[in-house]
Amino acid sequence: MSLPRRVENFVIRITQSMNIRKKVIILYAFIVFIPTALLAVGAGYVVLYLVRENYLITIQEAVRQNAQSIAFKKQSYDLIVTRAATDGELISRLSREYKDIYEQLDTVLYVDRSFQYTDQYLPGIKSFRIYHSNSTLVQDGGFLWRPENRMISGEREEAWFERTIETPGALKWSNGVDNERELVVSHKISNHNGGYYGIIYMRLDYNEVFAEFLHRPFDGAGDLYIVDERGNIIASSSQEQIGIRLDESSIQPYWNDSFEMNAVMNGKLFVTSKLDSGWTVAALVHLDRMEEQSRIIFISVGAGIVFFLMLSIFLLYAFLNNFVWRIHKLGKRMNDISRGDFEVSVKNRVQDELGELELLFNHMTGRLGKLVEENAQVGIKEKEQSFKALQAQINPHFIYNSLGLLRWRALDLHDEKQIRIIDALTSFYRIALNNRENVTAIRDELEHVKAYLEIQQLRYPDRVSVDWDIDPEVLDLYTIKLLLQPIVENCYLHSGITQVIHAQIRISIIRLDGEVHFEIFDNGKGLRPEILELVRMEKYEGTRNGFGLNNIRERLRLYFGLQGHFAIDSIENEWTCISIRIPVCTNKPQIMRGEGYDSSVNRG
Repeated sequence: MSLPRRVENFVIRITQSMNIRKKVIILYAFIVFIPTALLAVGAGYVVLYLVRENYLITIQEAVRQNAQSIAFKKQSYDLIVTRAATDGELISRLSREYKDIYEQLDTVLYVDRSFQYTDQYLPGIKSFRIYHSNSTLVQDGGFLWRPENRMISGEREEAWFERTIETPGALKWSNGVDNERELVVSHKISNHNGGYYGIIYMRLDYNEVFAEFLHRPFDGAGDLYIVDERGNIIASSSQEQIGIRLDESSIQPYWNDSFEMNAVMNGKLFVTSKLDSGWTVAALVHLDRMEEQSRIIFISVGAGIVFFLMLSIFLLYAFLNNFVWRIHKLGKRMNDISRGDFEVSVKNRVQDELGELELLFNHMTGRLGKLVEENAQVGIKEKEQSFKALQAQINPHFIYNSLGLLRWRALDLHDEKQIRIIDALTSFYRIALNNRENVTAIRDELEHVKAYLEIQQLRYPDRVSVDWDIDPEVLDLYTIKLLLQPIVENCYLHSGITQVIHAQIRISIIRLDGEVHFEIFDNGKGLRPEILELVRMEKYEGTRNGFGLNNIRERLRLYFGLQGHFAIDSIENEWTCISIRIPVCTNKPQIMRGEGYDSSVNRG
């Protein structure tokens, strides 16, 4: 028999006659208490010795690692502006003379294509611009700019442009003039003759770039500084030092001292690490404070370990029996649940973690039966609410046959307008009367709306213009049926759109940040403020908020829960705009289950 097996048998023989309390206490003493006490005493002395012996090495290594991280992060942002400033095609386009608007438009499109995702490459990029001095090239207010009398980072664009051009070197970091916690990275766009075509301008969020390095460095026992090659403090954990000159800062006496900049002076350790870019990362650490903190922590941790180890023995013995009994009782009640009895409950008198579990158990038993019944009725409720007003008592085959007969008659009469109306009605009812599917592709939903609009345009010729803004990426995604058509129908039935001069309906569908955004706008008579508020609160029972809007809200909740959003805005006698947001669904969405959703659905 192996040694571990012998030890196991010995422990079993010794403890087999003990009750569970004694077993737990003995095991706790040998497994937790004694080893922890011995390790705490030994480790405490070792740690205290190592802290005192390796203080300088630890701090220097921390500064070096921070310097490496800062250098890597700086290089990442430098790479963005350097690539832009050295882009051969961009330089060629900034240097040419433009003679017509089409050449300028071609350059604007090139710049938009090349730099449209620049602000997404790294966190913290708030603005990216290309300033140029080409008088024949436009500025589009997006990426292309010409320095004028506008403000930028606390100074006039023209002054900033001239000062940056005159500053030695191509790449430059600086703090904002009006806000030192705003970082500006610029890079000159040079030509072959030593002149410059422009400047790449990138504004960064200080917190996104440097906050992770400068938040309580050395556990609050010191400060960290980042100094650029011109002697300016770009960033610091000491807020009042940000953006000032080195010779005006609190670290100037240490910087100019004759000893090496990795030494102790006046109870403080001053450590520097030079970056390849010319920047310097400097740290000023209070050694006495750190040693005092280490000593206090050591004593506190040791005392705490001793205290809680002793206390835990008494608490363990006092509460062990109670917890075992309560768990056993809870197990019995769970067994009752497994047999289908949802009326059971557990008496609760103690407000601890197990008490919270008992309360949750009681709440669960009270809700479980009701939830089972509600979930069983969800499918029926959805069908009743979604298509009650649209599909009741309709025979699709009868309608299709009738429309087909009318179309043949119109063909015989060569009535093109009547044929368009019949074709639009056929497309409209083909989707509306499909009872088998409650969800559809956005492409088919658009076809349904277009069929309805075709009918209205033929009914009211040249009265309403319809504008479309459809992102091609959304056409193959899924949505719920009859999402848009009831809203468009309201434009004709309730907003008086056909009576408005220059009447307009605008339908927009775009994909943005994992969501599909629908927007339907009309410049009809709008809603009165008090009616609009009731509609938003879902308390208005008038025709404007009849089947369409209430039904859409309900079905959005049914299929998308909290991820489905419905909003309406309106100004009386001016316009109404309805916005809908749903998650991107590459597969057909399913009815939500409780507060969650069907995990088998891929929502993009």
